[in-house]
Amino acid sequence: MIDPITVYVYSADPILQAGMISQLRNRTELRIIDPAEDLDRAVVAVVVTDAVTDEDLRVLRAIQRNSVPRTLLVAGDFDDATVVTAAEAGVSGLVRRADATPDHLTHILCRVAGGDGTIPVDLVGRLLTHVGRLQREVLAPRGVLATGLTERETLVLTHAANGDDTATIAQKLAYSERTVKNVLHNLTSRLQLRNRTHAVAYAVREGLI
Repeated sequence: MIDPITVYVYSADPILQAGMISQLRNRTELRIIDPAEDLDRAVVAVVVTDAVTDEDLRVLRAIQRNSVPRTLLVAGDFDDATVVTAAEAGVSGLVRRADATPDHLTHILCRVAGGDGTIPVDLVGRLLTHVGRLQREVLAPRGVLATGLTERETLVLTHAANGDDTATIAQKLAYSERTVKNVLHNLTSRLQLRNRTHAVAYAVREGLI
């Protein structure tokens, strides 16, 4: 038998908190921990609110700092700014209160606990539009890709991943060897990586190249 997912429920409004706990309390897939229990026993934390405030986002970040790796935000509705801010705050899932039936919430909590992210379908386009605008208007003019690497860094790392040494990379990209070394040095320093091999491993693992 699979152990139930431990869930912590928080709301600044005690009525909302009690209502959410009541909806989820009898689900065999879940175990709702008492607010007095240690927060780090939870696998997923649910924050419930009518309208998302700065305080709600502060609580979400604080919960994650207290060893709860996954968070679900349940709110009356989400505007574009809230969707983006919630994503930046590391929220794993968004659910509108109108959609927060016990069955739906349990399904979403199981997905979030398993490492998936979830967002209402109509909000996906808004988030993608924002990411595209960020790339076009902020990152691209600075020569930075959405991965956080510059185009030059991506090229150098890609060749390094193919096993090319500094001289070969410089020849292929028409850079000086000093430039290649500087790119790798700046990259490893910025990302706090040990060396070229560590940088390549990091880039491959994170899907950057």
